[in-house]
Amino acid sequence: MAPLAIGEDTLGSIRVPSTDCGLAGLRPSFGRYPDAGIMPLTDNKFDQVGPIARSVDDLLLFDTVLVTNPTPIAPKPLKDVRLGVSRGFLMSGLDPEVDRVSKEVLEKLRNAGATLVKAELPEPIAAAQQIAGTIIRYETMPSIASFLQDKGTGISFDEMLAQAGENMQQRMKAAVLPPGRPERETYEAMLAQRERLKTAIRLYFEEHGIAALAFPATRMPPPKIGEEIEIDIGGQKVPIAAAAGRNSALGSCASMACLVLPAGLTTNGLPVGMEFAGLSGTDREMLGLGLSLEKALRPIAAPKI
Repeated sequence: MAPLAIGEDTLGSIRVPSTDCGLAGLRPSFGRYPDAGIMPLTDNKFDQVGPIARSVDDLLLFDTVLVTNPTPIAPKPLKDVRLGVSRGFLMSGLDPEVDRVSKEVLEKLRNAGATLVKAELPEPIAAAQQIAGTIIRYETMPSIASFLQDKGTGISFDEMLAQAGENMQQRMKAAVLPPGRPERETYEAMLAQRERLKTAIRLYFEEHGIAALAFPATRMPPPKIGEEIEIDIGGQKVPIAAAAGRNSALGSCASMACLVLPAGLTTNGLPVGMEFAGLSGTDREMLGLGLSLEKALRPIAAPKI
């Protein structure tokens, strides 16, 4: 209905709707775009605005307008690109259809000239979702309370929560209020673990000489309405947070430049998206790479309505 929309991604809320809707999305490096007026869930760590569009050209136009003195961008030839592939983690535990589409995508990119570097990620990275989730849960209540005060709303966090629906109240009380809120010691341990993760991913990129990691944005196709708690993956029930958020957590945790592109369709005609994650600060390089990736992957068919 529009050529471009603006989303906000704390732990995947640009990348998940992009993959589920067959669109291109960019979760940029943290702090790349102004976010005044957006209620944060963390204290200057994860919340990041970014564009969702039909093409990389439109994402690139958005970035060119928003960023002062952007570097010129041209498509990056795939023959010069090395993409990291983690079969043991980011490519594991996938819905069979997502697995099929993802492998087909990697083969297309190989045939287009890209070099696929199969190298497992270092240990701290597997804990990205736990790290991010703990930090977010600890900081959500004070972050929202501070936002309400700074904007002169005249209501407290507790008063706001009292006006929310029952399901939202239950989720917030279970996750971000005592006793569900993490302990201070656990929170501080996760802050330290996050710094180790950021160092580990940078060293991984340097060691293997890669431009980006390539992996499915989510572990499952778009879920049906009503499947908000568990998803069936290969006959096993998986919490939706793990199915939708495991792969996206790395980009949030390490403040990476994350591009999602339509990758293909399931046999039922549902879109599957591929995420390409580069190091923090490489947003323009990722968009240049995206122009070539998009051409190699080719558009997916529009839904029959």
